Amino acid sequence: MVKKILEYAPNEIIDLDFICGLDEVGRGCGAGPVVTAAVILPKKFTSTLIRDSKKLSEKQRNEAYKLIQDNAISISCNAGSVSDIDNIGINKATFKTMHKCLDELSIKPEYILIDGIVWEEYKGKNTADIKLVPKGDNTYTCIAAAAIVAKVRRDEYMCKLHEIYPNYFWNSNKGYLTPDHISALKEYGSNRYHRKEYVKNFVK
Repeated sequence: MVKKILEYAPNEIIDLDFICGLDEVGRGCGAGPVVTAAVILPKKFTSTLIRDSKKLSEKQRNEAYKLIQDNAISISCNAGSVSDIDNIGINKATFKTMHKCLDELSIKPEYILIDGIVWEEYKGKNTADIKLVPKGDNTYTCIAAAAIVAKVRRDEYMCKLHEIYPNYFWNSNKGYLTPDHISALKEYGSNRYHRKEYVKNFVK
């Protein structure tokens, strides 16, 4: 089976040198941060390994992550805390971290491709024209790369939290509300890494 190679960028911007992909991971989790990443890859960079992170095995994601680290022109990754998610909501917490990622890019992008259908205006130092792309991590290489970076770093963090709170099986479910996670919530209650609104129906 031939693995799908994603498009580098839309035809109208394919000749630009610095196209940034922006994506998030962990939006729907019951525990842990939402993590966002911004990645600028070399012009017209492609790889069969860099594609939708959800379709990669853990081993493949780690290999893709190393490939991105070795080749990217600029990478930025940030986490939106559980406190932020509880206090300002998942949308604002996600956009806040995305804006921070753009601020921290070492090179100003000429264009920004963002996975999703909604966006909160960015007025930072690295502002550029943007395009919202539904299912963008399955369409453009730079968005897929951003999702892989965010996924790998978030998974690493959740595995570290698992060492502190092993009852919730965060090493395997990564904070998503899987049956084992929900059972643990019902038995042990929540802790400070749980999102209050997300788990309120599963704790006493």
